[in-house]
Amino acid sequence: MASTDGLLPSHGPEREAWAGAEALAVTALLNCLLREVANPGPDPGTYTLPATGHVLWTEGDRFPTAPALRTPDGWRPLTWEDLTALTAAELCAGTGMRNDVLLAEIAHSRDVTAVLLAARRTSPPPADPYLRSEQALVAGHRYHPAPKARGGGGPEQWLRYSPEAHASFPLPLFGVPRELLVAEGDTGALDALGPPVEDGLMLLPAHPWQVELLGGLRGGPLRHLGRTEAPAVPTASIRTVYLPERDLFCKFSLDVRVTNDIRRLWLRDLHRLGMVADLVDGAFDGLPEHVPRPAVLRDRGYRSAELGGDGGEALAVIVRDGLREHLRPGLTALLAASVSEGFPGNPLDGLDEDRSLLWWERYLEHVVPPVLHAYLRHGVVLECHLQNVLIAVDRHGTPARALFRDHEGVRIVADRHPELPDTAVASRSYSWERLVYCLVTNNLYEIAGAVAARHPRLRAELWARARVVFAGVGKYYGDPEELRALLTDAHIPAKANLLLRWTDAEGEAMRCVPVPNPLRIR
Repeated sequence: MASTDGLLPSHGPEREAWAGAEALAVTALLNCLLREVANPGPDPGTYTLPATGHVLWTEGDRFPTAPALRTPDGWRPLTWEDLTALTAAELCAGTGMRNDVLLAEIAHSRDVTAVLLAARRTSPPPADPYLRSEQALVAGHRYHPAPKARGGGGPEQWLRYSPEAHASFPLPLFGVPRELLVAEGDTGALDALGPPVEDGLMLLPAHPWQVELLGGLRGGPLRHLGRTEAPAVPTASIRTVYLPERDLFCKFSLDVRVTNDIRRLWLRDLHRLGMVADLVDGAFDGLPEHVPRPAVLRDRGYRSAELGGDGGEALAVIVRDGLREHLRPGLTALLAASVSEGFPGNPLDGLDEDRSLLWWERYLEHVVPPVLHAYLRHGVVLECHLQNVLIAVDRHGTPARALFRDHEGVRIVADRHPELPDTAVASRSYSWERLVYCLVTNNLYEIAGAVAARHPRLRAELWARARVVFAGVGKYYGDPEELRALLTDAHIPAKANLLLRWTDAEGEAMRCVPVPNPLRIR
């Protein structure tokens, strides 16, 4: 599919793909603009942009669309290009900065989405419902201005590695001389991905896209040993793949900006991996007997090769637990983000109001108390946003176990772990803000939105039942001040992805804006 230059196909599947991509891009940009910048107007659906004074009107709630600008002659519909220019003008006026790089990423994200939508027409989804859920996120992060940006390159660079296009591929294998080996933890599962290697070498799989980005690694000290026989399936994060035959996840460095960061496995995170793994292993110790115990897909260790003084970052691979040891027979893991977004096999589809409320209650009891316990009892903040939570459902589609993943995003509360260096911990205020954002704003708000989209009358009842769960946790842990505030504050934090990218903040920065608190007891 050719890149857009203002001339779109007039009809047919290609035109439909571009139209679908523009609709998704408009919603993403509106979600960011309305959440982070605009002020609600006096009339329903209207918003004022404070720096420029423009007044917008939109349709929809969860996924706003059809923006229009107030003019002296009435409301003028805005195209995607119009909305992008309006957003840039508002941010320039409000921040005193211009960011043409982000504007290019926003356009690139739209173009990537069009290619992905077209590719999905001819690429059948995986038969496995778990893999189908991992590869369902065509829209991506609904509150990011460029959720599908892939480093600016064309489809020939990224399409064959894209989970949204139902990709799968073998992994290139290298032999690493032991003097160049960088490793920590339990990485033995990697040795089974290929045939035995010669003495003095260690087997190292790599992401094929990263190998291409590094120039193919020809002529260097690494030995090319072929490829894995079994294919790897990219999950929602692109750089993490699942090998179903081995029941193993591998998370790779990938020198491509995806949303807010270049997805390289940085040394600072690799070096803290073992410490975080040990703390996460004990994060559910002492969990009340009435609370279902979740599972953690443990990051066991990492292996890499030293390339030109990089310390092993470029070719690092993290070895992560598979699914089977954490699932009872009859349970199927699904990505929480796909339950929110929708996919063939979504357990929310077809449920009546009563069964939807039951599903929501089960989801809450498997996710909320363990996450709060890890924080309140052990000072461990799980990065429990939608892409890092799997929900295992039984044969009826009812939640039966939560699985958490990705130690890289875990934070440790400083005052609970004074034995750790300052570089390994975070302040209590930052940790709590991050937890509330991940758990409530990013996760529960979107899952509740998916239920309410099917049954609008349930909206208030969903949050009433959520409040009961949070209040119950508070009573068990002595009514901590943070939980009391969560149930009474008018607002909760939402990560300001548009402003973060516009101001070119570091990828892990947490700039938040307040949004209405659905848990507030009125």
